[in-house]
Amino acid sequence: MWTIFQTLTRRDWMDVLLVCGATTIAGVSFGAIATGGGLPFWVPLAMSTIVFAGASQFAAVGVVLAGGGPVAAVLAGLVLNARHLPFGFSVAGLLRGGLLQKLLGSHLLTDEALAFSLKDSNPERARALYWACAIGLYVLWNVGTFAGALLGQAVGDASALGLDAAFPAVLLALVLPALKDARLRLAAGLGAAIAFVLTPVLPAGVPVLAALCGLVVFIVWPRTVPPEGDPAHD
Repeated sequence: MWTIFQTLTRRDWMDVLLVCGATTIAGVSFGAIATGGGLPFWVPLAMSTIVFAGASQFAAVGVVLAGGGPVAAVLAGLVLNARHLPFGFSVAGLLRGGLLQKLLGSHLLTDEALAFSLKDSNPERARALYWACAIGLYVLWNVGTFAGALLGQAVGDASALGLDAAFPAVLLALVLPALKDARLRLAAGLGAAIAFVLTPVLPAGVPVLAALCGLVVFIVWPRTVPPEGDPAHD
């Protein structure tokens, strides 16, 4: 599997490292909030290793720290991770090899790894981008969680640090240059507006799922393919 990484360029690695760096900061925030809120040190570490679902982990810990029970925490995580079902169909073709490799690949599935796999139409490069992002995120998310858990125990209430704000900021910086197509810009803007309006009135994570409604742009505004020979086609 490691030989597929030879297809990646220096720019690919820089993009992956940028996302992984932001994930490390978010992991620090998660670990600090968990232990700073009073959870045992091992809880955020076990969640990051076994669950490995950033937003769902934040949601579950938030429910528990707010006084909710484990059932409510699990349900919050399941709602947020519902999007991973269609994600799994999208990356199924990338997870070649035996059962163990497929199980590992599915466990490491994240929004970012999926986005990187869709970045390139070449199957080998798409596979390499997926694994590079997935493995990097898993390792650095757990490193960040460990460091944050130590910080939370030392500082106490670390939620005021707001370190997780850097994560969406970096993702936004990565996405903006890709929004060259008018349909993409409209769909992204509509999805962001939907999430913004619904955030104050719906549980955490649900507005993000509702933002997928922005994809309706691709239904009402289908792409027009220039005929062969047209200069726009070249």
